[in-house]
Formats: sequence, C-alpha cells, structure tokens
Amino acid sequence: MSVSGAGPDTGAPSARARALAVLRVRSRALAVALLPAAAAVILLAGGSTGHLPGPGWDLARRILTPVAVLVLVLAAGVALVVARARPAVSPTVPIAEEAAPDLYRMVRDLADRLGVPAPSAIALTPDCDSWLEDRTHPAHAPPPPEERGDTAQAGRPARRVPAAPVLVIGSPFLWWMRVAELRALLAPVVAGTGPSAHPDIAAARRFVRGLDAAVAVTSAPDRGPVSRAVLGGVGRVARLLLHGSRVHAAEMERGVAAAAAERAKTVDYGLRIVAQEQVGLAYAGWDRLLTRVALPAWRMGRWPARLNAGVVAALTELSRRDRLAEGFASRLGERPACDLLEEPGAVDEATSLLAARLFHGGPAETGPDWSPVHWGDYPEEVVDRKWRTDAARLHRILDALRVPPADEESRAPDGPTLARVLTHLTASPDLPPAPVQAVTAVEAPAPDEDDPAGGTAHGAALAARLTAELAREQATAATVAAGPQGSAAPDPDPLRDDRALPLFPLQPPRTGRELLADHITAMVCCAAMDTVGAAPGLDWLDGPTLLVGGARATDLSPQVLTLIEDGDPSDLRNWLTRQGIRPEKPVRLA
Repeated sequence: MSVSGAGPDTGAPSARARALAVLRVRSRALAVALLPAAAAVILLAGGSTGHLPGPGWDLARRILTPVAVLVLVLAAGVALVVARARPAVSPTVPIAEEAAPDLYRMVRDLADRLGVPAPSAIALTPDCDSWLEDRTHPAHAPPPPEERGDTAQAGRPARRVPAAPVLVIGSPFLWWMRVAELRALLAPVVAGTGPSAHPDIAAARRFVRGLDAAVAVTSAPDRGPVSRAVLGGVGRVARLLLHGSRVHAAEMERGVAAAAAERAKTVDYGLRIVAQEQVGLAYAGWDRLLTRVALPAWRMGRWPARLNAGVVAALTELSRRDRLAEGFASRLGERPACDLLEEPGAVDEATSLLAARLFHGGPAETGPDWSPVHWGDYPEEVVDRKWRTDAARLHRILDALRVPPADEESRAPDGPTLARVLTHLTASPDLPPAPVQAVTAVEAPAPDEDDPAGGTAHGAALAARLTAELAREQATAATVAAGPQGSAAPDPDPLRDDRALPLFPLQPPRTGRELLADHITAMVCCAAMDTVGAAPGLDWLDGPTLLVGGARATDLSPQVLTLIEDGDPSDLRNWLTRQGIRPEKPVRLA
C-alpha cells in the first residue's frame, strides 16, 4: 500500500500546472501580436459609425492601422517558421513489430499493467539510455504513398501519425540485460506515456519543441544577408519565448518523471535495483569498448559489426578480472533480452553502423574504404594493418627528414628497421638534429605548450611531422567522403550532412606526444611479429594488444615513454633483448 498522500499521479498535478504556465506564455505572445490589430479594429469601427470623430482619432487610425498590419505580418512569419521548423529527432534504428514481436508484446503487457497507453513504436539507440520521444510532427511522418512507390494507395490522404510517443531503448541493454531486468528498467519509462497523453502537457511540449526547432533554423549558416536579417528577428522572438517558458517546461518534465516513477512502483520494483546496477556496468563496458576497441577500427576505415555482442564479452572479461565471475555466471544463465529480437545479428549490425556515424562520423553505407569487420578478423584486419600503416608513416617522415640508416642496417639495407628509429631518437650531445625541411603553419601546427612532444629535438620534429601528416590524411579523407556535393546547402537532417558528424566525438584530437608513442609502439610490434613470431591480438577492455609467446605484452608502454621523454633507449633495448626481438632486422610495412 502506498504512503498516505502518495499515489500513481503524485507528480501529475504539478506537471499539468506547469504545462498551463507554458501555454500562458504562448497565449500572452498571441495577445501581444493581436493587441494592435484589435485597437485598429476599434478605431476603424468607431470612425465608420461616427463614434470617434475628429482629427486626433483620424491620425490615430492612420498610424495604428499600418502598425497593426506590420505586427500581424511579423507574427504570422514567426508562427510560420515555428510551425514548419522540424524538431530534432534522436538518431535511432527503428524496430518493426515483425522484427521483434516478443519485445512489443512485453512492452504492451507492461503498459497494460501500468494502466497507460502503449508506445506507438520501438527504436534502438547506440547508447546506454532509454526514453520516450514524441514524433508526431508532420515532418516525422512516413513518406506519402507516391514516394514509397505504393501505387495502390496513391491519391489517398496520408495516414495520421500515432499520438503515442516512441520508446527508445539503449541497444547495450538488450544484449547485456536479462529479460526480467529489461522489463524492470523500462517500467518507469513506459509509465511516462500516461502523463504524455494529457492534452495540456502534449500541447506545451509541442510549443517548446517548435520554439527550439525555430531557433535551430534561424541559427543555420550559409544564408544570404536578407535571409539572415529576417530570420535573425524571428530567432530573437523565439529565444525570448523559449526563455520565458524554459523554467516551467523543466518543472513540467520533472513532474511527469515523478508521476511515471510513482506509477511504476507497482511493477517489478524489486528487480529495478538490480537493473540499475546493470545500467552502470553496461555503461562502463560500452564506453571502454568504444574508446579502446571500436575507435582504432574506425580510424582504419573499418567498423565492428557486432558492438553489442562485444559489450557482453567486455563485461564478462571485466567480471573475470575483478573476480566476480561466479555471480555473473549464474546471471548469464538466464534468457538475454536480445532473444526478444527475431534477428539479433542484423539489429546489432545496424546499431553498430549508427554508432560509428554518431561517435566517429563514418559514412552511412559500406564501401571500399568503410567496410564491416567481425571480431574474429579484428586482429589481422585492424590491429596488424594499423601497426604496419603507422610504422610506414613513421618511416616516410624519417625519409622526409633525411634520417640516415642506423649502423646495424649496413648489413640489411633492403628494408626499414626499428634500429633506425631508436638511433634517431637517442639523445646525444654529439649528434646534431637531423635537417628539417621548411614546413608551413598549415602543415605543422605549433605543439601544445601543456603537452611537450618529447625531451629531444628529434622527438619534437617527429611529433610535429606526424601531426601534420595525419591532418593532411584526414582532410583528404573528408574531401573524398563529401564528394561533389560537399559545397551544397546543409540538409536539415544532421545525419544526412557529413559535415555535422560526428555528433558525439569520443575523444579530443591526439596530441603530438601521443601520436609519437603510438607510432613507435607500432614499429616495435611490427618488429616483434616479423622477428620472433609475435601475433596481433584483441583485448576486450584495452583494444589492440601484442601477443608474445601467447601472452600479452603489458609492459611495453613505459619503455616507449622513457625513450620519448628522456631520449634513453636502454630500457626499450633491454625489453627487446628479453623478448628476443632484433631491432636491426627489416620489417614489412603496409
């Protein structure tokens, strides 16, 4: 039994009161726009009936009538922009009912138990979050029958978009959570369809979303001076109205959330605590998988096609390392929520491609330079290729700097060697810096003062060259991806405008020091693979890894950093000796 004074609609009265406050802002704006027109009508009616005679009233009529017309025109322009502006929609992968009948059945059963309308559809997002999203705007409706090629329905009016919101579910939850946990997690989210169906709340949300979309439209670049001037005024009015309703809208959403949470207490309340624990764990595994595993593949032009399945592997590995395997083993024996999908693999691939676009800015379709990779092929097609590509870039820069071969290379002049890199980076007062060719500011930007590239002049020169080389490669790749339409006007859909991607970049650009460390590590790994038979590997938590004798080489990074910071190769040379790696032997590059 609920506590006295509490109930399933505890926050609903507050939400409705705040919705009315938002609508009053709209009513006041409408009243301000109509006030001059109303006064002009009174003056004109009074003049025509003889009640307001005299030169003073005639002057008032001549002044106020054009002012009223101008205000009405401006108000109509603002209303037109607000009405036609397309509210933002979260990028998702739609899930048709035919593709997940069990999932739809579970959500509808949950809505019935909560006594609220069922969501109109279900979609997945490549993130660890779930929410309800209103997509009732006409711009979000399906295309007309003519555009879909449905000749049988041509000529008929387009069907109305369902009023209920769309349920957006974080895709990692489906693969990591069990069915009961997902049901408990979605209970308070689905309960939000109840308050959302209230007409005042729905109208207030439409008003705020329209204002927000209008502000985005008026702030878009690449417009002429006249359009900028006109839309600038519309934008100022929209921002003023948005500012006046922002506090009430925020409190309205808090009331809706409180009402939904209170109502959801009647369903699976005990499991919700367990589900929330899994949310935090899933987020940690998802974030690490993206930054450590997926990002290196994306930079190589490959996108892992089973990211959500990788979450399970990453979290399983995390539980093993943290000695939690026994507790997780019993839990993993239950039915996973991804079994609610008819084709989990196809859905995983679609959300993985969307994740690559949102977090890295990759193309929307596969191609020669943007193809999927499966986890079994990741070591050879991503890790090995990445190391050899980085090593080749490093030696190209050494060639541009006219760095001579190392002494050991006199016996093996037919290929690049690790010894050349070690000799060049060794700090020696008797060894002057290699001659550096003139580089423009565009080619080699100045190093960051908070991130010194290295302790030697050679290290700084290499880091600057690497930064410039990667900047040129990325600029070339962006130009090729944009194609001949790169200068066209931006599309209102950010996912159709590659210049707006990535929407959520994972990491800031790498510094010169990080780039130098990555390239030296890549050269060491290439030497290990070509001289002692080491192999590229995939660690679910750390990404690309070197396997020497079947074991991970976890102590390589400190040796590389010592070389970069101090110009002392002794620690790295000792490490190479212990592993049996011969730095004077030539290696194969990409």
